[in-house]
Amino acid sequence: MATFLYRVGRWAFRRRRLVGGLWLVALVLATAAAMAPAGEEEDLSMPGTESQKAFDLLDERFPQLNSQGAEARLVFRAPDGQRVTASENKAAVEDTLGSLDGGGQVASATDPYETGAVSEDGTIAYSTITYTADAVDLTEATKNALEAAARQARDAGLTVEIGGSALDSDEEPGGTTEIIGVVVAAVVLVLALGSPIAAGLSLLTAFLGVAIAFGLVTALAVPLGLTSTVAILALMLGLAVGIDYALFITSRYRDERAQGSEPEEAAGRAVGTAGSAVVFAGATVFIALVGLGVVGIPELTKMGMGGAGAVALAVLVALTLVPALFGFFGKGVSPAGTKRRAWGRLLPRAVRKAPAAGRPGPATRWARFVLRRPAAVLLIAGLGLGAVAVPALSLELGLPGDESKPVETTQRRAYDLLSEGFGPGFNGPLTVVVDMPGSEDSRATTDLVVRTVRGVDGVASVGDPVLSRTEDTAVLTAVPQTAPNSGETKDLVHAIRGAVAGVEADTGADILVTGTTALNIDISEAVSDALIPYLTVVIGLAVLLLTVVFRSVLVPVKAALGFLLSVGAAFGVLVAVFQWGWAADLVGIEQTGPVMSLMPILVIGIVFGLAMDYEVFLLSRMREAYVHGASPGEAIVGGFRHSGRVVAAAAIIMISVFAGFIGMNTPTIQTMGVGLASAVAFDAFVVRMAIAPAVLALLGHRAWWLPRILNRVLPHVDIEGEALSRHVPASAAELDAAVPRLPAGRHRH
Repeated sequence: MATFLYRVGRWAFRRRRLVGGLWLVALVLATAAAMAPAGEEEDLSMPGTESQKAFDLLDERFPQLNSQGAEARLVFRAPDGQRVTASENKAAVEDTLGSLDGGGQVASATDPYETGAVSEDGTIAYSTITYTADAVDLTEATKNALEAAARQARDAGLTVEIGGSALDSDEEPGGTTEIIGVVVAAVVLVLALGSPIAAGLSLLTAFLGVAIAFGLVTALAVPLGLTSTVAILALMLGLAVGIDYALFITSRYRDERAQGSEPEEAAGRAVGTAGSAVVFAGATVFIALVGLGVVGIPELTKMGMGGAGAVALAVLVALTLVPALFGFFGKGVSPAGTKRRAWGRLLPRAVRKAPAAGRPGPATRWARFVLRRPAAVLLIAGLGLGAVAVPALSLELGLPGDESKPVETTQRRAYDLLSEGFGPGFNGPLTVVVDMPGSEDSRATTDLVVRTVRGVDGVASVGDPVLSRTEDTAVLTAVPQTAPNSGETKDLVHAIRGAVAGVEADTGADILVTGTTALNIDISEAVSDALIPYLTVVIGLAVLLLTVVFRSVLVPVKAALGFLLSVGAAFGVLVAVFQWGWAADLVGIEQTGPVMSLMPILVIGIVFGLAMDYEVFLLSRMREAYVHGASPGEAIVGGFRHSGRVVAAAAIIMISVFAGFIGMNTPTIQTMGVGLASAVAFDAFVVRMAIAPAVLALLGHRAWWLPRILNRVLPHVDIEGEALSRHVPASAAELDAAVPRLPAGRHRH
């Protein structure tokens, strides 16, 4: 791999105009494709669950209901001391609803006075407006008509809020916090590389890769049903890893130039060594994200595929465009002391003088500190992460609804009004579908189901059943006494399903409990059930890949256990912030509740790959020193001296990028930003930079032990680029003749 990538780096350097032109063409094509009209996004679903089966049955038997289509709720509240049933207020409500009748895409608008949708104290009423199209297909004219109707009622003196899915809009990427995150990343790059040109190169390549990925995801939104969350995840991951991968290769290029290599040779060696680590690190992220498809949730699969595509693009950009830009701007990237001394003046004086003085840097001093006190460092870091992970034992999963939106939004105020007037469970009604093919007395069966459901503790009310035209299917609504995301509602869903099981046995009917609340519960339980198997696969993959790369048994085990610690601590932070409300004001969380159900498994998949990034980039330099004769302690110090500062900078960049998305108002993106930023911080600075060197110091030579049978069986990946050190000739002419016949490098043990 190292020799192949070496040739790629030199080819990209020589053919820089061609490479740059091809990437510009790709950017133009992706941008043009993204300008196509947006299409329909698919609803969140969970094939195979009871709730999803019920939704599918409703669409088949009651197509006019459009079970997962758009709807809105106009919630009216009378002025203080008045009732909505008063003649003036009633006339205002009816005039408002009359303005919607016959409107474009409006299927129906219920009259609250005819349907009994008035609170017991007569102060609050609501009307349900159903549409012929899904929420993403509603036109601006339709949404404007709904908002105009609400303003009309407000002008008449009523308080009016709009709930439901009709006004739901996707969060667009871009904003103050994301810009701040990118600015922080730019500052860190300048400090880490000491050159504005080198920092700008890393940012430029990352932005280009992200722009192409974002354009492709946007273009594929129509045929593949991708949501905006997929695009934002691709943006988040592509930006973070794109900057990091460019940083690693640029840093190695500068090292090679500092050692006297010519620019083209330095570009080839940088891609052959650091590029090999980039390929492996990117592959682990890619595999972990693609593996999210095993959970069986289409939305999670799409998020994984979108993120994996962005990571793959980041790797390709780093391996080709970065060395090509070395050819254009290599003078400004080269450090002081190379042949182009004038360009080296872009470096700060401290950076120019440090190598000459030979003083150890912060990373070297830290490594030596850990070597002196490995047991103490290991104990403090391990106990600290364990303490942070304790809240994870109380992890509850759910999906955010209107209750999690800011109080400034009309959806949240409508939710609160409905809870006040009709009870907290009114915002999460359950739908019971009774399938009675071949039933002799469908009405008797339906009545039995109604009585059974009403008898379940926790049910506030059960509506009148609606039968299909052929009377082989009935639908009824059960309103819980508790809020949609509460644990009591989850228990109620299971209690209803258990209670109707006896009716199914007696009548032969198939009774299904569904609704948005039930679907959310089913998805959360499916994710919880898949968490341990997925974690097992990820850990097994990590151990296998690291065994191949580092030719060691104990190093992969150490890496896997450290990964578990960092993920556990990240889950602890999510529970503390989003469930318990700790520091919620700092991240703009106005309502605590369960952690978004897709988040734990998504964090595991992403953080696994990123954790392996730092493991590879830090330990590959240690392994390189060890196989060339350094003692275990010297190898640790050497790894930190060469890669410690770069890994720290990469971690800060990732944390900044992920934290930049916390300011968005979408709970899903906020949770993702907090979870990923905290996980990267724990994994990079505690696990990889404290626990890992402490464990290696305690193990000594045993850390790099590999049984003879595995040594014979496992392939030699040569991620350290040992073959380049032994066999790569100095001149390009010799290279072209010699590279095809290069033997595989072997590691010394």
